[in-house]
Amino acid sequence: MVTTHAGPRARTVLGELWHERLGGFAASPDHRPHLLAALHWLCRAQDVTGTPGIARGYSMVRHPQFGTRGWQAAYPETTGYIIPTLFLASRHLGWSGLAVRAIQAARWEIEVQLPSGAVQGGVIGEPPTPAVFNTGQVLLGWLAAYDETRGEEFADAARRAAEFLVSALDADGAWRRGNSMFADRRATNYNARTAWALAEAGARFSEDQFTEAASRALRMIARQQHENGWLPACCLTDPAEPLLHTVAYAIRGLLEGGRVLGDSSLIAAASVAAGRIAERVDERGTLPGRFNAAWGAAAKWRCLTGEAQMANVWMRLAAITGEPRWTKPVPRVLQAVKATQSCEASDPGIRGGIKGSCPMTGWYGRFEVLSWATKFFADALMRDERGEEYATDRCGTLA
Repeated sequence: MVTTHAGPRARTVLGELWHERLGGFAASPDHRPHLLAALHWLCRAQDVTGTPGIARGYSMVRHPQFGTRGWQAAYPETTGYIIPTLFLASRHLGWSGLAVRAIQAARWEIEVQLPSGAVQGGVIGEPPTPAVFNTGQVLLGWLAAYDETRGEEFADAARRAAEFLVSALDADGAWRRGNSMFADRRATNYNARTAWALAEAGARFSEDQFTEAASRALRMIARQQHENGWLPACCLTDPAEPLLHTVAYAIRGLLEGGRVLGDSSLIAAASVAAGRIAERVDERGTLPGRFNAAWGAAAKWRCLTGEAQMANVWMRLAAITGEPRWTKPVPRVLQAVKATQSCEASDPGIRGGIKGSCPMTGWYGRFEVLSWATKFFADALMRDERGEEYATDRCGTLA
C-alpha cells in the first residue's frame, strides 16, 4: 500500500483499511482494555460538543449529510440511552466521573426536550421535529437518572415523554404519527424498543395508561411475526432486507417489554428471532449486516452495532430465561467486534470507538465511528464481565 504522498487524514483512513485487510487489530481475551478504550471514546464524544450531549459519531471522510469530516453534533437519541451505560460503568469500574457525566447528560436532555414532551429526531442543529423512537430512547436515560438520583426533574421529564408516546399511539398499537423525518413510516416495528421504555415508565410510576399502551404496541408487533421468527417492517431504509441493527432493536424491545409486563408470549417471540440469528453466526463470530425474510444474508458487510446488540440480547435471554445456552455465541461475536476496535489509533475520533460497518466501506455508517455502536459494545463487555450481578443492577436492565 503506497501512502507516501497521502496527507495525515488520508494515511489514517488507509491505515484502518489496511488493518481490516490483514484481519483486524489485536484483540485481547481480557475485556477490560477494550472496555476502557470504548468508555474513553464516549467521554471524548461528550467533551467535543460543547454541551453535555454526546456526539452522534466521528466521520473519517466528508460526511454526505453533514458535509464535514470529524466529530459530529450532539445527538439526543443516543445520548439518552448512553446515560444508563455511563451509570453502570461508573459503578462497575469505580469511576465516579462517569456518573457525573450521566447526570449532566440527563439534565441536558431536559433542556432540549420539546414542549410536547417529545425528543427531536436527528442531531442538534437540524429542524427539531418530534420523533417517537428517539423519545423512547431518552426515556430510558431519564428513568436511569431517576433510579440513580431520585431527582424529580428526571421523573417529570420521563412522565412528559411517556405521555407524548401514549398520545401518538394509534388504537391498534401502531405508532404512525410522530415518527422521525428520517424513518420509513411503513417499517417502524423497531419501536418495540420504545414500547419497552414505556413499559418501564408504567412500572416505575404505577401509571396504567403507560403500561396498557406499551402492551398494545408490543403485542401488535408480535402478531406480525412470521412462523420462522421473522420480524417484518423493521428498517429505516429497506423493509425487505432490514439492518441487523434495527432487527436487534425489535428483539430487545420484545424481550425486555415481556419481562416488565410479565408476558411470556413476548419473551417467546424474541427468543425465536434471537435463535435464528444465533444460527447464522459463522466460525469467525460474524454476522451479515442485513437479512432477508428467510434469515438469509442480504449484505456482504457486517453491521458492528447489530453484532454488539445481539451479544447483549443473548446474555439478557440467558438471564431472563435461566437458560445458559443463549450465551454460546457471545464469546466469538465479542472477540470479532474487538478485532475491529482501533485502540491505539493516533486520531482520537477513531481510537477506542466502534465503526458502523466492517469493512468500513460497507453501507451502514460508512467511514464512521458511531456513538451507539460504541455504547452497545461497552454494554456487552460489562454484561459479560459481571454476569448475574449485571442482570439485577438497576441500570444493567436498562443499558
